[in-house]
Amino acid sequence: MHHAAMNRRSLCGAAVGIVASLLAKGPLAATGERTKLTPAEALALLKEGNERFMADQLPDLPRGHERRLEIARGQTPFAVLVGCSDSRVPPELLFGRGLGELFIIRNAGNTVDVTAQGSVEYAVAELGVPLIVVLGHERCGAVAAALEVVERNATFPGRIGHMVEPIIPAVIKARHEAGQGASHDQVLDAAVRENVRRVADGLSLSEMLTERQRAGRLKIVGARYDLDEGRVEFLDEA
Repeated sequence: MHHAAMNRRSLCGAAVGIVASLLAKGPLAATGERTKLTPAEALALLKEGNERFMADQLPDLPRGHERRLEIARGQTPFAVLVGCSDSRVPPELLFGRGLGELFIIRNAGNTVDVTAQGSVEYAVAELGVPLIVVLGHERCGAVAAALEVVERNATFPGRIGHMVEPIIPAVIKARHEAGQGASHDQVLDAAVRENVRRVADGLSLSEMLTERQRAGRLKIVGARYDLDEGRVEFLDEA
């Protein structure tokens, strides 16, 4: 028993030492340094990066050992990216950004549940991020699955059905607005766009985020990525 107690005290002492070491690891961790970019400046950087991506002009951004050491002590992202898990839509690449610049939340269908919203709010409140981008994409499989549910009462194994449920209201609205003469592809693309708008609007209902939007310290925008062209189209910019 005495030996076990000694081991516990030793472990506790080691844990305290580790925490103290982490707290002393430099100015970013200690001061909570934040980006100085405005929402408009952050958005302009993403647009510029996407233009370079489409032109196959990938920037020579710092990604090596020095950059890893620079950001190891704290992060200063300038944008939150709520995106789809689709392997063809890698945010850092299509926006031409480097290590530590984007705070990314990804799942199939770029939806936002409680955990995802908490992650977004953390990035805004604790890291001072001035821009949130909800990014959907052309021919999204999760949106297509939701469309199958609406049109054919399709069912899916495991938790896939639960995963597409939040997208169904966007599909229903898109089908209604597209009208009888719309093709399947037209309805699907309209649903992708509507899903993005609904997610962005939902984030805007967060009291924490609304407060910052009103003060001009935060912007929430929706966007759609074209798989064929590589272009990111920003939706409903005002």
